[in-house]
Amino acid sequence: MSDGRQRPSLSLPSPVARRAIVVGAGSFGTAVAVLLARGGLRATLQTRTAEQARRLLEDRENQVYLAGVELPRELRIEGIDAGLGRADFVFLAVPSDGLGKTIRALTKSGLDSRAAVISLAKGLTSPDGVAPTILLRERFGEARVACIGGPAHAREMVSEGAGLVAASTNEELARAIAGVFTRAGVVCEQSNDPVGVELAGAAKNAAGLAAGATEAQGLNAAGAAAGHIFAEVWRYAEAQGARPESMLGLAGTGDLVATVLAPQSRNRRAGELLAAGVPADEIPERIGQAVEALESVPLLARALANAGLEATVTEGLAQLISGELPLDAWVGLVRTTVPPPARWRRRANGSQPAAGSWARLWERLGAVSRGDSQAS
Repeated sequence: MSDGRQRPSLSLPSPVARRAIVVGAGSFGTAVAVLLARGGLRATLQTRTAEQARRLLEDRENQVYLAGVELPRELRIEGIDAGLGRADFVFLAVPSDGLGKTIRALTKSGLDSRAAVISLAKGLTSPDGVAPTILLRERFGEARVACIGGPAHAREMVSEGAGLVAASTNEELARAIAGVFTRAGVVCEQSNDPVGVELAGAAKNAAGLAAGATEAQGLNAAGAAAGHIFAEVWRYAEAQGARPESMLGLAGTGDLVATVLAPQSRNRRAGELLAAGVPADEIPERIGQAVEALESVPLLARALANAGLEATVTEGLAQLISGELPLDAWVGLVRTTVPPPARWRRRANGSQPAAGSWARLWERLGAVSRGDSQAS
């Protein structure tokens, strides 16, 4: 249980005079802005409207999305119309369904040609389910692009810490971002696999929603739903050049556990509401915030289909969201889907590798039980 106290920061050199702007003042964007200010950056939180900025300035608290967390005195608050001309780092904390539009508007907002752009989204971009950093690197080049993943429930992050992943193909950029969060008292891994980290986050959201939709039908079904989706997304991620540790580590299974266990998890709660018969377009209003998985699962299913990959459970989840597949059919799909067989390794001549000692022992025991005279 959080006691509201800030964790002690580690003693590392401070990035002198570097400015960071967080675009989007939802719960996660607000929490990240708080940490950036604690980590030594000259941080600004940009809100969607001038009215929202005025309320945050008056309250020094985001009462709608992160009530009870005091905004640091040094954190600047302004509307998005103020532009990005002063930023060395721009963190995009907007829902994934609006990320493409936000990316296209960055240059018009005065983004400096040397500024780094970091995606905080754990979803994919429309219309084809492209990972955010792929769009960003096409527009700004790989060296300026990064993303954040990992288990990071917003409220707990600012009081107890988190397990973040800063991912970029630019080692210096990943190190700089991780250093800021570390100074703020948050563990932050460095990764050079941004697309893998993003797909791990997308898989986590989808699996969390699937588990929520299936839990009432049995824990085995809920676990199977999450496992199927992770396996289907991993086959796609592997084809994109991603590495297994991105799915297995903090950004993937670590974040999944946090999502499934969190009482406030939007994705799990959205799954529960789907299972209760609430239409997908009514769920965000019920929850009070955007639910990324409701947008990203159909995009994920489309991306897997376009790649020619079998993704029965992910496609079924997309149909559950759209109302094309009833709940009992979805549960039946989860319970009966058999994943593709393992890719057995073979020798150059096509034969199976020699059996290990346990396999040989098992064969001998089988022979004994059959009364095979050669077993001895």
